[in-house]
Amino acid sequence: MLSILFIFGVVLVIWGIYRMKTDDGLFGKNRKSKNIFNLFLMGEASGLGQFLSGILCIVIGIIAFFVK
Repeated sequence: MLSILFIFGVVLVIWGIYRMKTDDGLFGKNRKSKNIFNLFLMGEASGLGQFLSGILCIVIGIIAFFVK
């Protein structure tokens, strides 16, 4: 079960990095401001949400491993 959480976390991190590099933002001068604006406007559409969710999944998997 924990390996599924790690794999899902890694997939989310990779997907988030890909989306942050390829998606165009609506407003903003640089890629970072566009991604942050899209995160607040459209939720996880910018890639930051996937990236942060992936990191959170990996951290929860590590915590669950030590608690188990």
